[in-house]
Amino acid sequence: MKKSPSIISKLYPLSFLALLLLLWWLACALGLIPAFMLPSPGRVLAAFIGDFPLLMQNAAVSLTESAIGLSASIAAAFFLAVAMDRFAFLRRAVYPVIVLTQTVPTIAVAPLLVLWLGYGLLPKITLIFITCFFPLVVSILSGFAAVDPDTVRLFQSMGASRRQILWQLKLPSSLESFFSGLRVSTAYSIVGAVVAEWLGGNGGLGVYMTRVRKAYAFDKMFAVIFLISGISLLAMWLVSLLQRGAMPWKHRQDTRAILK
Repeated sequence: MKKSPSIISKLYPLSFLALLLLLWWLACALGLIPAFMLPSPGRVLAAFIGDFPLLMQNAAVSLTESAIGLSASIAAAFFLAVAMDRFAFLRRAVYPVIVLTQTVPTIAVAPLLVLWLGYGLLPKITLIFITCFFPLVVSILSGFAAVDPDTVRLFQSMGASRRQILWQLKLPSSLESFFSGLRVSTAYSIVGAVVAEWLGGNGGLGVYMTRVRKAYAFDKMFAVIFLISGISLLAMWLVSLLQRGAMPWKHRQDTRAILK
């Protein structure tokens, strides 16, 4: 019986991850690295279980912030991409400015947002919005640009309006590109929330991380790092499920390719 290529491809990263965990455990067990510098996997797991309720409470705060910021960036990216696709002069004027904003480090903008907007929820959501906006608008615009011009002309010859071409041709054709950008932005939204919380706040994984770092509780620091990574991976997986539901034809094509 032939093994599925998708199953085999997943075994490689899992095996490498297991090897890293084994090397980590051996380094701690043999005393190659001091415990205060690198806690053992067992200590990290114990810290995660011991602080689990507190971690979940702070994770809920960070997820709320990331969900609001990501939703706002999706809406803004969609409307701007549609406007730039409709008006060429707007694309020539705005697109270079959007690219230029990515040369400014996010961590450098965060203190300014706190200064301007205070320590509440607004600066955190704004930072997440800034972090997620660029991949989304670029992916949507790239999807629009990839539409076959001959198909657009065919729609026009059949009397389709600009709105009909957008909703019936360009949007379905750009879904794959959009979901690629959404996966990146979803991971960015979690990280952006944590970075924003480093600068202050009453809750969130970033606030928790700051507190345990100041207490030199590095086992708890590793626990929250792994939790952030797990949440990001889970969020990206949920986006993949959403893509499968929105693009069933793509899933069928991938299934047929695997079976062949």
